[in-house]
Amino acid sequence: MNDTEAQLDSALVHHRAGRLAQAKALYEQILRTQPGQPDALHRLGLLACQTGQHEAGIALMERSLAARPDAVCCNDLGIVLSERGQVAQAIERYRRAIALRPDYPEAHNNLGNALKDTGELEAAAASYRKAIGLRPDFPQAYVNLSAVQRRQKAYLLAIGTAQRAVQLAPGLAEAHNNLGNAYHGLDDLAAAAASYRRALELDPVDSNTHHNLSLVLLKQGRYGEAQLHCRRAMAACTSNASMHVCLGDILRAQGDMDGAIDAYRAAHQLDPGGATLALPRLLFCAAGSARVTPQQFLDDARRYGRLMASRARPFVHDRQKRAARAAGRPLRVGFVSPDLRQHPVGIFLESVLAHIDRTRIEPIAYATHPAEDDVTARLKAHFSAWHSLVGLDTESAARRILGDGIDVLIDLAGHTAWSALPVFCWKPAPVQSTWIGFFATTGCEAIDYIIGDRYVLPASEEHHFVEKPWRLPDCYVCFTPPPYDVEVASLPMLSAGTVTFGYFGKLTKVTDDVIALWSQLLCSVERSRLFLKAPALDARDLQQAMAHRFAIHGIAPERLTLEGASPRDQYFAAYNRVDIALSPFPYSAGTTTAEALWMGVPVLCLAGDRFVAHICESMLHTAGLGDWIAASRQAYVEKAVAFTNDRARLAHLRKTLRARVLASSLGDAPRFARTLEAAFRAMWDRYLAADDSAQM
Repeated sequence: MNDTEAQLDSALVHHRAGRLAQAKALYEQILRTQPGQPDALHRLGLLACQTGQHEAGIALMERSLAARPDAVCCNDLGIVLSERGQVAQAIERYRRAIALRPDYPEAHNNLGNALKDTGELEAAAASYRKAIGLRPDFPQAYVNLSAVQRRQKAYLLAIGTAQRAVQLAPGLAEAHNNLGNAYHGLDDLAAAAASYRRALELDPVDSNTHHNLSLVLLKQGRYGEAQLHCRRAMAACTSNASMHVCLGDILRAQGDMDGAIDAYRAAHQLDPGGATLALPRLLFCAAGSARVTPQQFLDDARRYGRLMASRARPFVHDRQKRAARAAGRPLRVGFVSPDLRQHPVGIFLESVLAHIDRTRIEPIAYATHPAEDDVTARLKAHFSAWHSLVGLDTESAARRILGDGIDVLIDLAGHTAWSALPVFCWKPAPVQSTWIGFFATTGCEAIDYIIGDRYVLPASEEHHFVEKPWRLPDCYVCFTPPPYDVEVASLPMLSAGTVTFGYFGKLTKVTDDVIALWSQLLCSVERSRLFLKAPALDARDLQQAMAHRFAIHGIAPERLTLEGASPRDQYFAAYNRVDIALSPFPYSAGTTTAEALWMGVPVLCLAGDRFVAHICESMLHTAGLGDWIAASRQAYVEKAVAFTNDRARLAHLRKTLRARVLASSLGDAPRFARTLEAAFRAMWDRYLAADDSAQM
């Protein structure tokens, strides 16, 4: 062994032991006498990268390769470049390493990683398979191949590959985590959770595994556990926006909307460019939050609108050509929604579409979610065409709508899940509006109108929206009765001897503030009861949590009836056990108000200061129940007491409310259809006249 080799060996010992100063001194000593010594150059370059001097380190490693091409050195340089985000350069170095040494499994595996980062999944998979072919007992290559197969949605293949990694390296936590990911992709939640738990036994602090397990537990409805693991993930990795989004989803499922808002806002602050992860969720929660002012909501909505617009290239419509194409034919109106099924959108759409005059309006559906049911089947019969946008990217979806020659395009989702708002930013139709799917501004400047009525869109609140208000003359929605007869029973308090208040909507609307007022109401009406019915109450822990929240205000558990989901006919029949329905605030009862009125049950609500708080008001005014709207919380309780003391009036309402609803625009579908047709035609006429300054 010569002096140089001895010095290199000594330097390497220091280097591996972490004694970097000593190693650096020896490398530099060698290079003073042999400036082109490739091993010293390469190792000094690696050391420089380890200490954060990446540019100098990469330059030294390049000099080493110029002096002596070497596969290992090329591979090492590729790793450094990958870590620096210079993926294209890393790929070139890995390929050079393979050219120098075709049987180099590590280089093939690393090339696969870099190709995966660029989205070249098939090429990445081929590199991993080559690595495995060269070394069949290479567990990391199996782990990586499984990850690619999962991204390709080849979940069964991914499971098999991940299982092989676990067999080869049962103590490798990453292998178990990856197997959990593959099971999760196949929606085998129990198997996924078991794999994640095994991974955490091997590596208890891995943030990715805690995060993955929290996502599965959320789907399983195990919210407490999900939150625990999500917070553990965040403790180890505070800057991961996706983890904050996950926490927001968990808190929202638990009914903590304000906590969810904080989590989504934190995610947006961490990753403003990836705001599509958090902003729509934040906006959904914020619209019904008393803590968020309408101006704050508008600011966030505008921010999301600008982000969507920055990713779109709006189509230009020639007004004269559009007018010529539309002349002499029905107006083509497209309805874009993920909820063309048993959902409030489906409920408020079905009966209206059944009475649309096809000589005036040609309705065309664009579904953004694959779920279908009996309501979907009935809705399909009322559209002239039905198209699925599922799986299409935003531009392709927009071009599909443009190609169909839609005149007026209606958003029926707003900031709810599976929304297609980004499509509207491409302006695929010359006239665009939002209606019934959401309850606040979209923030999308490309949407011309928001359809409502004088109750949900009072002139004093026009500044809450980027869209122009379009007010229908009566209620802005029309209820579709169930397709089976559910008889209205007599007033239950007459036989029960006590008053039963009820609320059958989302538990997320039942905030601590709402519970405080409802508890005050229960205390004011002796021996009264509260009947809450919601699918979430199938979970025993949520039942217990709800009972505890009322107990804080002195309401004993025996005064509550907490009931979960039931078949639709039994759901309607449950209203026969309710004397008076209660609307929460500020996120008021919408669909459940219409359902309660249909079943002869009047609804008590609190006057609000924004669209979402006015929905119940609109329906009550339309049904002639304006005196059931309380101007204050004190009035809310006083009205409840007064109404329960007037049994004769309640009994009369019980018998007459359904007929009253049917005689109003809330239940008269043919009348509402004519109103909606007129609105669409007027929007189109305004577009042709370019009269954008007029107000409805």
